[in-house]
Amino acid sequence: MVKSRTTRTPRTPRDGDTEQRILDAAHVVFVRRGTVGTSTKQIAKEAGVHSALLHYDLRAKERLAEAVFKRAAGQLLPAVIGILASDLELENKVTQVVQVELTQLSAAPYLPGYILSELAHHPERAAQLFSTATGMAPGEIGSRVFKVLQGQIQQRVKTGLMHPIAPEQFAINLLSLCVFPFAARPLFMALLGLEQAGFNRFIDRRRKELAPFFLRALRP
Repeated sequence: MVKSRTTRTPRTPRDGDTEQRILDAAHVVFVRRGTVGTSTKQIAKEAGVHSALLHYDLRAKERLAEAVFKRAAGQLLPAVIGILASDLELENKVTQVVQVELTQLSAAPYLPGYILSELAHHPERAAQLFSTATGMAPGEIGSRVFKVLQGQIQQRVKTGLMHPIAPEQFAINLLSLCVFPFAARPLFMALLGLEQAGFNRFIDRRRKELAPFFLRALRP
């Protein structure tokens, strides 16, 4: 008796354009669904390529996940770190961070949830998040940013313009107020009865009100 032979779809070679389409598609799907909830078939469908391109590459999903995480890190951090570590007046820093963060996250609202989910499953990527985004280790970034903030805060405390606050608390409070509405977006939309357009208006209002609110809270 002759055994039937299983026919496999041959792997199609990839060119540079196809590789980029696959990476872009992986970014879209991973950020929306998370790495755990994504299959290579979904990535191939988003990219408009045959699933065989990814199906027979056992590490394709892992490599794409790493590449997407690096890209996401580059979207989230560099601009804000640059602002906080700059010589801008402290009040201008607060205003600029709010504008930059809310604008970036409005364009990529799934990004904070994706980053937090990835770090929950892969805590070792926390250091990668900073090194990829800035080229520096987390400790280097912290010392650079917090040293500048500490000097500015101390100057204002001495002149009676601001309550004392640790630079770490200042930075984390500011970033949390920007990021959390996006990280918990489904929760807020359900709680406030908002569709996407309503959430966008909520963020537009926050863009105007958040910096003055934050600065008022620091004044004596």
